[in-house]
Amino acid sequence: MIKGILSISGKPGLFKLLSRGKNALIVENIATKKRIPTYAHEKVISLADITMYTEHGDEPLPEILDKVYAFNEGKAIDLKSFPNDAAIRECFGKIIPDFDTERVYTTDIRKLFSWYNQLVAAGFTEFKEAETADEAAEEAAPEAEA
Repeated sequence: MIKGILSISGKPGLFKLLSRGKNALIVENIATKKRIPTYAHEKVISLADITMYTEHGDEPLPEILDKVYAFNEGKAIDLKSFPNDAAIRECFGKIIPDFDTERVYTTDIRKLFSWYNQLVAAGFTEFKEAETADEAAEEAAPEAEA
């Protein structure tokens, strides 16, 4: 579950949201466990809010990360093993066959793989929010009426 995991532009790594202060967020680097404040002028985005373009709409990043995890059997991806950009795109195409090849850049895929490696190194094995029984019942109810 990556709802509280943040990317902060200008700062390397991924961060876990710990607390909200009056003028800042208190975050912790998931690799080094170092805590720092983040202020309003810094661009902060939750990984759970990011989507990637596919031929059939946008796919949420947590779902893509789950597919990457399943494809690699929970192992980290060696980014240096790819000889060129075409090899990275080909590998990503095996994971997400319907990704939009024109709107998803190779740099986006590299960043996704980098984030995946950081999350796996930090011990993450599930990336999607677990559905509660109430949410599952609400989703099933409209289908039962039809």
